[in-house]
Amino acid sequence: AAPQGPPIYVDLAYLPGSWSARTVDEEFFRRVRSLCYVISGDDHLKEGVLRALLDALLAGKHQWGTDTQVTLIPTFDSLVMHEWYQETHERQQELGITVLGSNSTVAMQDETFPACKVEF
Repeated sequence: AAPQGPPIYVDLAYLPGSWSARTVDEEFFRRVRSLCYVISGDDHLKEGVLRALLDALLAGKHQWGTDTQVTLIPTFDSLVMHEWYQETHERQQELGITVLGSNSTVAMQDETFPACKVEF
C-alpha cells in the first residue's frame, strides 16, 4: 500500500499495459488525476483486466469531488470497452467522463493506422 498523500494532477496519463494493468485500481484514479487517460496495449492480458480498470476509473473519479472533465482515449478497439461504454454511459456523463472514439486514420510512409488529435 502506498502512503497517503495529496493527489497528483497531470494533463495526460498513459495507463500501463500487460501485467502492470492489474495495478491500476480505484486508488490509482483517486490519486493520479488526469485530464486525459490513454489506454493502450491491445493484448490479451489487458483485455482480461480492462473492465476492472474502467470500473476503477468511475469509482476513483467519483471521489474527486470536482467538476473536472476527463477524457478517456482508447488506442484499440475492444468488445469489453464497447460493453462498458454502453452499460455505464449515464454514469460517465454524471462524472464528466468522455470516451474519445475516432474513425480518423493517419498515413505515414507505407503504413496507415487509426489516430485522434488531442489539444490542451
